[in-house]
Amino acid sequence: MSIQPSLQRGLTKMSSIFLVAAVLVVSVLGHSTGMPIASPGWDDQDFFRYCPPSRCSKDGPEVRFPLQLETSSSSSPCGATCAKLACSGQDVILLHPLLGPCKVTAIDYSRATLIIIPLVHSLSPCPLQKLISTNLPDDAYLRCPLYQATPGKIVQCSREFTPSSTTQVDDDYIIKKAADYIVGPISCFSNQSQFVYLVIARLYMYALPLDCKAISNVLIPMGLTDTYGSTFKQMSERIISFAEITVSWDGIPSNCRKCERDGQSCAFSSQRNQTFCIHNRPHGSRVKVIAATSSAAAFVVLLLTVATALYHSLKTRYNKEIHLKVEMFLKTYGTSKPTRYTFSEVKKITRRFKDKVGHGGFGSVYRGKLPNGLPVAVKMLENSTGEGQEFINEIATIGLIHHANIVRLLGFFSEGTRRAVIYEYMPNESLEKHIFSHDSNITRQLLVPEKMLEIALGVARGMEYLHQGCNQRILHFDIKPHNILLDYNFNPKISDFGLAKLCARDQSIITLTAARGTMGYIAPELYSPNFGGISYKSDVYSFGMLVLEMVSGRRNSDPSVESQHEVYLPEWIYEKVTTEEELGLTLETTQEEKENIRKLTIVALWCIQWNPKNRPSMTKVVNMLTGRLQSLQIPPKPFVSSENHPMS
Repeated sequence: MSIQPSLQRGLTKMSSIFLVAAVLVVSVLGHSTGMPIASPGWDDQDFFRYCPPSRCSKDGPEVRFPLQLETSSSSSPCGATCAKLACSGQDVILLHPLLGPCKVTAIDYSRATLIIIPLVHSLSPCPLQKLISTNLPDDAYLRCPLYQATPGKIVQCSREFTPSSTTQVDDDYIIKKAADYIVGPISCFSNQSQFVYLVIARLYMYALPLDCKAISNVLIPMGLTDTYGSTFKQMSERIISFAEITVSWDGIPSNCRKCERDGQSCAFSSQRNQTFCIHNRPHGSRVKVIAATSSAAAFVVLLLTVATALYHSLKTRYNKEIHLKVEMFLKTYGTSKPTRYTFSEVKKITRRFKDKVGHGGFGSVYRGKLPNGLPVAVKMLENSTGEGQEFINEIATIGLIHHANIVRLLGFFSEGTRRAVIYEYMPNESLEKHIFSHDSNITRQLLVPEKMLEIALGVARGMEYLHQGCNQRILHFDIKPHNILLDYNFNPKISDFGLAKLCARDQSIITLTAARGTMGYIAPELYSPNFGGISYKSDVYSFGMLVLEMVSGRRNSDPSVESQHEVYLPEWIYEKVTTEEELGLTLETTQEEKENIRKLTIVALWCIQWNPKNRPSMTKVVNMLTGRLQSLQIPPKPFVSSENHPMS
């Protein structure tokens, strides 16, 4: 049974209305200020006496706060952006570090944007050529938002190709077709042996053929999309020919834009050290403004009230249908498997949820004890989405199987919108906490080479059972250190089957409506069909990434790393293996331990091959881990180089 699509769409729309209404209330009733700038003192009403608007010509755009012409003192508080403007004859010129001098044709203070035309030599056959070799400090994009809007990247391929209309790209959390973000080949760059394309910088190299590589050292400032009516392809055509583009200086307090939208001007108070609005209309209009504001606020409050009532009504119907779906599954599932508990029994097991031991994507985990004294972990599915599917997945998969390396499901609970699963308790928590522990003593005690091999082998055997040992093949789709739990003896157990999928054992390829898993562990074919079909080999890729993190002690995708020049972990490890260098572990190791580390690393590199056909099955992985190092061959390079990795 599936939830009615119309009900889901209605609930989504009401959520949007609720959010918009809340924002409107804040925007009508609120007024944010504040941006400290060191400056000499003057009265607020004298601001335009010290910082008057200026023009380079009678019909040219007016330059005023927060912009200023460079003819003023550089220490003056008359400007508050990184945009460097100056007069050249009768033209206003913006000095852009990438595009060079640009003529400013218009300035929109209410949107904080400038429309510019890059000035290039008239004989230049390909103006964009200069940006390939341009360099820019890594922090330039942080210092000046002028260069950030919708960045592009120039890539070079050895053959011409047509972008797939099915490949998807994540653009500001909205999934769109990658074909809309790939433009080319660019005629003035390309020839018979190379084809050059302009792509959005958020595009992963998964969407391009394997022979493509990035050739520009900096992100190309494309201008603004969508909000101002331009598509990526339209902006690409303009930037390729250096035609008119729109850039933003957005980086100052938003109340400056609000001043302009309200028919006022933005100014700076040297006494209060913050921006403020100056009325540039007759004072008699203030009464009209107050009346209009009051009416708007009353309308928004009414809209918010109606939206809230309708939202709760739809939410109630939605939850009832999910509950019915779960109950129908449990009726089909039967009662002879793990015990079903009531909410009062779950409260008693957890001592009223007193001992919280963790928190995951679907909710909180509490320690408890069954009536027979057995310690358990109770996972409350508080953040349940997807029509209760993660709960059904857990019960339908882990509830039917028993294996030494798979966590055991002991019971569950489902009443209304509240659901929980009850597992055997794992006292040593997750493998992730030990790999990336800040306590070096814990790491030294656990992750010695022999123990790493035991853990990898245990996980591999558990995955082999999921893929080959059950009546139906179980694909986990979220293998990662966080989901590998350790028992009293540090034996690994696979957990968290919320994203799992059942399929026939003879079914080699499956279909998914969207990629699932955790960034950094998701196989390439889940992003793009160009890499092959989705199968049990997708789990093998995740296992390989897990092992690489374990042997190196590094995350393969660290969100705290800001440098775009950070070396991709698999590439770094592959270089070490091919040159027979050690991975830099701090512990003193014997020759046997070094061989175990090398064996783990080579097996992991086989597992993360981008072509699924080149990855071994988990049965083969178990044989490789239990066999001799000398029988293992070093795999081919399993990735594109780091400069071509993800451009995001």
